Amino acid sequence: MRQPSVIARRVAAASVTLVVAAGAAACGPKDNDAKGAGGDSKPQKGGTLTVLNANPQEDFDPARLYTSGGGNVPSLVFRTLTTRNRESGAAGAKVVPDLATDTGRPSENATVWTYTLKKGLKYEDGTPITSADIKYGIERSFAAELSGGAPYLRDWLIGGADYQGPYKDKKGLASIETPDDLTIVFHLNKPEGEFPYLATQTQFTPVPKAKDKGTKYEEHPISSGPYKVVKNENDGERLTLERNTYWSAATDAERKAYPDKIDVRSGLDSSVINQRLSASQAADAAAVTTDTNLGPAELAKVTGDKALAARVGTGHFGYTNYIAFNPKVKPFDDPKVRQAIAYAVDRSSVINAAGGSSLAEAATTYLPNQKSFGYTPYDHFPAGASGNPAKAKELLKEAGHPNGITVTLTHSNDKDFETSPEIATALQDALKKAGITVKLQGLEVNDYKDKIHSVKSEPGFFLAHWGADWPSGGPFLAPIFDGRQIVKDGANFNTGFLDDKSVNGEIDAINKLTNLDEAAQRWGALDKKIGEQALTVPLFHPVYKRLYGSAVKNIVISDWTGVLDISQVAVK
Repeated sequence: MRQPSVIARRVAAASVTLVVAAGAAACGPKDNDAKGAGGDSKPQKGGTLTVLNANPQEDFDPARLYTSGGGNVPSLVFRTLTTRNRESGAAGAKVVPDLATDTGRPSENATVWTYTLKKGLKYEDGTPITSADIKYGIERSFAAELSGGAPYLRDWLIGGADYQGPYKDKKGLASIETPDDLTIVFHLNKPEGEFPYLATQTQFTPVPKAKDKGTKYEEHPISSGPYKVVKNENDGERLTLERNTYWSAATDAERKAYPDKIDVRSGLDSSVINQRLSASQAADAAAVTTDTNLGPAELAKVTGDKALAARVGTGHFGYTNYIAFNPKVKPFDDPKVRQAIAYAVDRSSVINAAGGSSLAEAATTYLPNQKSFGYTPYDHFPAGASGNPAKAKELLKEAGHPNGITVTLTHSNDKDFETSPEIATALQDALKKAGITVKLQGLEVNDYKDKIHSVKSEPGFFLAHWGADWPSGGPFLAPIFDGRQIVKDGANFNTGFLDDKSVNGEIDAINKLTNLDEAAQRWGALDKKIGEQALTVPLFHPVYKRLYGSAVKNIVISDWTGVLDISQVAVK
């Protein structure tokens, strides 16, 4: 599940997980040399790239980072078995080899995956990278003191559920075998055709056991990528990266590594970041951001300035904002009531509340509208752009509510959060036209999260959002609609409490597929089937709009991350 705070912030007061649709690519292909992408000459090596971010790069340890596709800043230091294809748009949603020679060789039932490492791989100190280092890097991610990373390995690996990490269990995980220095084999509890996607997570970063310092490893993790950490101040508030001289482009087809130095400065106010990128003075001319969007007012200003507009990257990432229902709470136990609300929604007003059409696109499917997810167009309860209150009233009457209903909508009080009061108010106004009186229950962010993710306290009607750990329907649909993932004594994300044998069975069947294109088609069909139950009302997919400095070249923004890929950037 992808719900990090970096992605859960509405752009500069309007949307930060901003993502969306398949049609929009970024500013051009790999090695882009177009005007507005940083100049009129080919990218050159050298110089210093500055990264201006709001969120500190905390816990800079591959075991603790929750990143997919190799992340962004982490991807400069940590290489993994596989990674994302570093190209713009839909092409960037593909998984490709990184440390491994291929994306993995599955057994017939996809329960055993084998990888072979490339020859000549080295750490920043010149020592060779081995399969045992990858095994150890994964094992240390199970240690309680290094928690924070993606949870899949604990669920997927045989013996993973009970393993406590190498500090407590010296034997290690028997389900990870390393028959020689270049071979690593994974034994899984069940078929997982998407294991190549999982192998992009930073937990698959090699860690030399002799250099492991536990919780202090983050201060100087041993680099396997093109850059090494030379300084880490205030837990990632400022990171200084310089070239790893033992990294070889011959073993790494994805990272360009043009700059000599990367200066990551975090903890900055979003408005300050955009002001500095706009002015593009001194070192800020060679600066980018990977987590700060343009807000509506800022975007309007930028759009009116051709020079600034040429320095805006547009990105899309698998993410959906939606209404969630708890069918155990009346009147939402009646499908007709849920359908009525779906018909009554005015998506135009919701999009305006989210920052406007440049920052959000209407959604009628739960899956993001990108090919890699298996996007299959459908609109089971067509409300048009501004809602269909007449149809909503008709359904309410059929449900025994001829005089309408009064309901409570739970949301976050944080204006910089995607479930903000503005979006809630837009829904309140639209539903009123259908005879649905909406009372708003605004909560502080932590209280909101605690309430909606608890089986005991989940409200009947609330705003929610979901982002994918990798560009596939699997990590999008399974956590929300697989009945076996309902968590009674912890954070539950199956908010509709759907436990349908046919849905669970189809999830298992798709997970067996190693042909990811075939799997995508099946995920899309399953999304359409689940959508008929109106357990959610998709509202919009956000969109990233981010400035970069005037001396920045070679802009690549993939549909995997939706943000500028700093492994491709060059500076004048």
